[in-house]
Amino acid sequence: MRARAPGDEDGGGTQSPELSPAPRPPRPHQGLMKGDKREELGPGPEPSAPPLPTEEEEALLEFHRSYRELFEFFCNNTTIHGAIRLVCSQHNRMKTVFWAVLWLCTFGMMYWQFGQLFGEYFSYPVSLNINLNSDKLIFPAVSICTLNPYRYKEIQEELEDLDRITEQTLFDLYKYNASHTLVAHARSRRDLREPLPHPLQRLPIPAPPHAARRVRRAGSSVRDNNPQVNRKDWKIGFQLCNQNKSDCFYQTYSSGVDAVREWYRFHYINILSRRRQDTSPSLEEDVLGKFIFTCRFNQDSCNEANYSHFHHPMYGNCYTFNDKNSSNLWISSVPGVNNGLSLTLRTEQNDFIPLLSTVTGARVMVHERDEPAFMDDAGFNLRPGVETSISMSKEAVDRLGGDYGDCTKNGSEVPVENLYNTKYTQQVCIHSCFQESMIKECGCAYIFYPRPEGVEFCDYKKHNSWGYCYYKLQDAFSSDRLGCFTKCRKPCSVTIYKLSASYSQWPSVTSQDWVFQMLSRQNNYTIKNKRDGVAKLNIFFKELNYKSNSESPSVTMVTLLSNLGSQWSLWFGSSVLSVVEMAELIFDLLVITFLMLLRRFRSRYWSPGRGGRGTQEVASTPATSLPSSSCPYQASSSSFPPDPAISPALSAPPPAYSTLGPHPAPTGLAEASASAHAPGEP
Repeated sequence: MRARAPGDEDGGGTQSPELSPAPRPPRPHQGLMKGDKREELGPGPEPSAPPLPTEEEEALLEFHRSYRELFEFFCNNTTIHGAIRLVCSQHNRMKTVFWAVLWLCTFGMMYWQFGQLFGEYFSYPVSLNINLNSDKLIFPAVSICTLNPYRYKEIQEELEDLDRITEQTLFDLYKYNASHTLVAHARSRRDLREPLPHPLQRLPIPAPPHAARRVRRAGSSVRDNNPQVNRKDWKIGFQLCNQNKSDCFYQTYSSGVDAVREWYRFHYINILSRRRQDTSPSLEEDVLGKFIFTCRFNQDSCNEANYSHFHHPMYGNCYTFNDKNSSNLWISSVPGVNNGLSLTLRTEQNDFIPLLSTVTGARVMVHERDEPAFMDDAGFNLRPGVETSISMSKEAVDRLGGDYGDCTKNGSEVPVENLYNTKYTQQVCIHSCFQESMIKECGCAYIFYPRPEGVEFCDYKKHNSWGYCYYKLQDAFSSDRLGCFTKCRKPCSVTIYKLSASYSQWPSVTSQDWVFQMLSRQNNYTIKNKRDGVAKLNIFFKELNYKSNSESPSVTMVTLLSNLGSQWSLWFGSSVLSVVEMAELIFDLLVITFLMLLRRFRSRYWSPGRGGRGTQEVASTPATSLPSSSCPYQASSSSFPPDPAISPALSAPPPAYSTLGPHPAPTGLAEASASAHAPGEP
């Protein structure tokens, strides 16, 4: 059992019986524990102020009190190379300036490289990947046209009238009698119908000004020394006017052949549009057999399930083999001329329109199965009496869309309606765009392109100024003032067929007799000049290897981060955590600046009497608050005990304020008093 000291009855502290009754040294002020009694002491010295807070009692968020302290702390503790040299060399200004300049230069070079890397990344460069594949290939669609329309029964009478007016025009302009060429059953000119609008005329060319002739003569001495070419100063053309005849112009041509053909074509379109508002001109039965004598693919004969028919205003009857509507899909598993499409075509033009086309043969185009055939844009002609062999090689192109390239996947974001109802291609979009402009500006649809529902084809009997509008619009379209080439973006996925042709005479001299004999008996081939009325075509894959070109991003996010890390390591030899340190430094700078401004504002407007003092407290930092040393090798000196002559001054307590309430006496004094009156103590 523990013996209680006499001092315990008076509320003093307890003592262990083993300890000496000598007075205990003073102890720090403590709060009353359980069982202790407060001593009643008389007046004594005023209690000292509470001690300064220890490290455990510091606030959760504390910031440096000056920029200098912040930068010294950063340079001493950062992992960025070279930063600590700024502090360690502070007693040598030359070294300090050297390291500061070197640090800033490397910092600037690094961020200049960062700008280059970010600029390259946001330019979205692409890399082209080329792969060579080998597999069975789907045979493309092949469209073939007669190269000249027939005289359809529905418009035959109107075409004959147009031919007679053209005959009279040629006689008036060129004194040429073309009755035996144009119309087989000619009628007298008295039987002609009313004259056609927009007659073909001979137009004089205005002479250039005298000054212009003088400049031309002075600038071309060689040309003046040569004799002048005897030519007539006039052109051929026809007049086109707007609706109220307030504006007119002449569509002129320097060549009479081009002028006659274009004028005839203009009237032919008007005639054809009257009969083609709802349906195409009806065709004679077995018209395919009259144009295509033989057809086979992979040594098998073709049938009606392998082709579809459409009509082209200029090229007449056209047939597309292996299109998307074909029930039998053609697949090439073996390359070579004997494993492709082979056709024997009739190229005679007994019932064709001579003024609409001046060439003979056939028009052929190779395209994708789900794409329309644009015979004007990508077709090529076949020569009669010649066997044309077309070898193909397939090439697929896949482009990156979005930020990496101006392409579209399916045309859904292109602001042009697809009038063909087929797969999106750039040509489909361009033609649809022109038709939209035609309908909007001219009030009718151009017969060469599909028309929307409820819109009529252009005809000068219903739309008397459509020719004026069309040629104006065509000029704006060619110069891209309509914006069609800008609106219509390239498709991201494209399949291209590269063609190479070879030609040979067909049939040969030794085989032509039996070939023409078989054609005459089986296909009723009765043309006199037999070689000019037939042509042969072979289309096949040269090889089953095909090339695919695909785009991929050259600089990805992983590549960008890798390049940024390489540059950071090159110039500073640091890591990602160093970036966080820089961010922390910037954040601390902002916070210190904000606090300084806030305190300056409060001292100026809220405590006018302490404005100067508050500013001085914020702007300056006591020397004792700074670290004793800035370099790591000097920091160890702080572990030595401070000088006794300096430490009392540094730890002097501030004055106590007695008005804040009663305070208990210091613990050391109370214990000393209690021990002085304790019985049994010396």
